[in-house]
Amino acid sequence: MKRTWLLFSQAVTVLVAMYFVVATLQPDWLRSQATRSNAGISLLQAPALPAGETAPGSFAPAARKAAPAVVSINTSKAVRHPRANDPWFQFFFGDQGPQEQSGLGSGVIISPDGYILTNNHVVEGADDIEVTLTDSRQAKATVIGTDPETDLAVLKINLDKLPVIVLGNSDQVAVGDRVLAIGNPFGVGQTVTSGIISALGRSQLGINTFENFIQTDAAINPGNSGGALVDISGNLLGINTAIYSRSGGSMGIGFAIPVSTAKMVLDGIVKDGKVTRGWIGVEPNELSPELAETFGVKADSGVIITGVLQAGPAAQAGMRPGDVIVKVGDTPTRNVSELLTAVAALKPGQATTFDVRRGDSSVELNITPGLRPSANAAQQQPRRR
Repeated sequence: MKRTWLLFSQAVTVLVAMYFVVATLQPDWLRSQATRSNAGISLLQAPALPAGETAPGSFAPAARKAAPAVVSINTSKAVRHPRANDPWFQFFFGDQGPQEQSGLGSGVIISPDGYILTNNHVVEGADDIEVTLTDSRQAKATVIGTDPETDLAVLKINLDKLPVIVLGNSDQVAVGDRVLAIGNPFGVGQTVTSGIISALGRSQLGINTFENFIQTDAAINPGNSGGALVDISGNLLGINTAIYSRSGGSMGIGFAIPVSTAKMVLDGIVKDGKVTRGWIGVEPNELSPELAETFGVKADSGVIITGVLQAGPAAQAGMRPGDVIVKVGDTPTRNVSELLTAVAALKPGQATTFDVRRGDSSVELNITPGLRPSANAAQQQPRRR
């Protein structure tokens, strides 16, 4: 009896050891079930997941939550040849009528009232804008307003029971956070790609006037512009707007406008029909040892002012060429982009303290910003901020 019990215990020990080895090295063997194909071939078949469950590590819940609120945008506009009215051109080529030009992009339904956020370059100059939802419903969209300086636009459609995306907090994201990009690349249909946040606060890229991009390696391709960058909970973090590419396709460097910026633009356009920004009338430059020596200023950081508009808000407050702006209110300004963003965020008519280095001393100036000129006017004075 004792010998039988000893053999039994040894056999159980061996079987348990084998189970743990298989569970560690080949767990699929335990989950798979033996089955045969129609041709009689013996196969291993993984069991189906229980209803309502997803595979471990799957982003399916986030995609299901956010994807219905991401729409496809198709635009069209009539384009005439630039020399269509030239008599000689008409003599050789005949009367060339307008040619229809189509465009493709994406958008995000931001409100049950039908407001949609997208990129300005997706709808710029369009005569007709059609929005297609994931449930195949279609609607003509109206442009409520655009903001070329951030490359954002607000559209509106009139449909019932619209899916709406949940806004996340783009100010709390960190490099390394997982994200999903949702859009309609190349017109193949809605696509979800995954990646991480590669960098924050990307600026000086020459894409927009106001740049504070979230950089991601989630694949963003033509047609994704205006689509959603979401976190793994399906909450909106940004509006996909541009890629760095040598081929035209994704190379793992994409840029999204933070949802905090998009919300500010949305509120301004819906409330006032435009985005209201502050302006002080200066010409800023990056601080360099050469400029510091030229103007005789002793400062290691900040933005040096090389020109002040006569009778502008800054001039009226006493700012001079050679001043180095170190801080706007409580916001440090370490480069021109940060100064531009800080000044634009000021409320016109409301005085703000500017911390300035002048020579080897510190000065505080109370500047009452004016209303920033429109994009067209700003182009005539490209560095007036």
